[in-house]
Amino acid sequence: MNAMLQFLIAAGITFVAGFILLPSALLLLRLLGVFTTVGEQRCHVYVLFGKVVAIIDEPGLHILLFKLGWKAPIVRLFGSRHIIDLRLDQEYLRSQPVNSEEGAPMGIGIWYEMYISDPVAYLFKNTDPQCSLAANVSNSTVRCLSNMKLADMLENRHAMSQTVRAEVSAQSNEWGYQLGSVYIRKVHFRDLGMIRQIEEKVVNRLRQVTSAIKQSGANQVSIITSTAERQAAIEFAKAAAMRPEIVGQALHRLSRDPEVSRALFDILETQSLLAGEARITLVPPKSERLGEFLAALPTG
Repeated sequence: MNAMLQFLIAAGITFVAGFILLPSALLLLRLLGVFTTVGEQRCHVYVLFGKVVAIIDEPGLHILLFKLGWKAPIVRLFGSRHIIDLRLDQEYLRSQPVNSEEGAPMGIGIWYEMYISDPVAYLFKNTDPQCSLAANVSNSTVRCLSNMKLADMLENRHAMSQTVRAEVSAQSNEWGYQLGSVYIRKVHFRDLGMIRQIEEKVVNRLRQVTSAIKQSGANQVSIITSTAERQAAIEFAKAAAMRPEIVGQALHRLSRDPEVSRALFDILETQSLLAGEARITLVPPKSERLGEFLAALPTG
């Protein structure tokens, strides 16, 4: 029983010390400004009486007494701490209105990256640097990319992106923002009537090309067909011209043997009779009266 009681007391003390006293003590030390923890891609800026006294941008545990000295206990009471996110951020501006050199109303979608390079300038030189940077990018896009040739505007996106980035970077650095990559993602027409006209022209052109392809195919088929028919007619004519000669030569060879010739003509005559539609009546030999009788019968 004593061992069990000692174990329960030790477990209770450990629980209270580990989950209540220690977190409370760490929280109190943090509130008193003894230490602080900085996360990845974060920056802590401490301001006391309107003056920046410390900038901590390295991640990890930091003892403020070593960095602020005697100001550490009072900076949380009479000053302020700003936690700034230093991670890379992205923004996309849709359909910025520009006009080409030919007067076509175009829209440009521009994507850009930015991150905070100077925390102090970010906090105190501009009340809303992110919106200011977006407005600066938009104005630079309209100013630098207007009056370009329509073909260049539709093809040379890399050069356009570099132009906008060079125009914006100097101003954004003053606000503590470092502009990263800039890319023109979309160039499109803004006038619906022009879009419909272009669509109609494309459709008509496709129809013309399709019709030309069909007509070319039909012409090729006609040429092939007529050529084949002409060659077939030539060959049939040659065959028709050669047929009498072949038949004559065969009959000439057959006529040398009278019996074969007679049998052939009998067969041909029999085939002609069978192929015709006439009715045939076989009469036995030496039946003259029967033949006369049959001839006297009415047909029908």
